[in-house]
Amino acid sequence: MVKKVFLFFIFSLVLGQAQAQFTLGRSSNREDRKAEKRKKINTLIRQAEEGILVYTMQSVFGFQARSNGYGFLYEQGKMKTPLKSNVYRVELTEIKHPKENRFQNLSNPFLFISNPYIYGKVNNFYQLSLGIGQQRLMGQKGNKNGVSVTWNYLGGLAAGFLKPYYVQVEDSTGTSTRYIKYTPQDSTLFLGPAILGAGGFWRGWNELKIKPGVFAKTSLRYDYGRFNEVVSALEIGCSVEYYPGSTPILALQRETPLFFQAYIALLFGRRK
Repeated sequence: MVKKVFLFFIFSLVLGQAQAQFTLGRSSNREDRKAEKRKKINTLIRQAEEGILVYTMQSVFGFQARSNGYGFLYEQGKMKTPLKSNVYRVELTEIKHPKENRFQNLSNPFLFISNPYIYGKVNNFYQLSLGIGQQRLMGQKGNKNGVSVTWNYLGGLAAGFLKPYYVQVEDSTGTSTRYIKYTPQDSTLFLGPAILGAGGFWRGWNELKIKPGVFAKTSLRYDYGRFNEVVSALEIGCSVEYYPGSTPILALQRETPLFFQAYIALLFGRRK
C-alpha cells in the first residue's frame, strides 16, 4: 500500500512538471507572437510616417476621362517587392469619333421631351478590356503628407461592342414617325433633315456586334492619400487599341482599326 502511494506521488510529480513545462512553452510562444505582431505594427507605423507604401494587396476603382470618350476601371495589385507590384485591370469604356456633334431639332413639336442626336452616328462603340502588367515605384512620399509616383504599364485583350445608333425620323408624308438605323437603303433619310431626335439609349442592344482586339497602356500615378490603407490617386496616361477590320462609328468618315487616346483618371480604393 505504501509502495502504491509512493508511486502515485512520483507519477503526479512528473505529470505536474510536464504540464508546467507545456504551459510555460505555450505562454512563451504566445508572448513571442505578440512581440512579433507589435514589431510588425511598429514597422508599419514607422513606414507610414516615412511615406513608404507597403501592402500585400490593393483594390482600386476609378473613373477616367479620355480624349475620345470616358470609362470606368477596377484594378487589383499584388506587391512583389517594395519597388514592384503586379497589377490586373478591367476597364469598360466608350470610344467616340472626334467629329461627333450633338444637335437638337428646333422644329420638333416635342422639343422639350425629345432627345438631342448625333448627326451621322452609325454605332456606339464600347470596349471591355482585361489587362495584366506591372507598377513600379518611381518616388516615395517622403512623409505621410507627401505624394508617391508610380509608373504603370500593362496590356491585354479587348472586346469591342458595336451597338447600332437609332434616330427618330418623320416619314415622307409628315403624318407619322419611325426609328431607323444607318443602312444603305435608309442612308438618305438617316442623313437628311427629317430627324426629330435620338432613338434612345436602350435601342439596338439586341443587335450588338463583337470585335476582338488588343490594347497597351502606360501611365504615371500620383498617390496623395494620407494613409497607406487608403488609395487616393490621380493617374495620367495614354493607351492604344487595335481592332482588325473596319470599325464604323460615324458615317462618311474614314474608318480606322487603331485608336490612340490620352486620359486622366481619378482613383480610390483600399490596401491591406
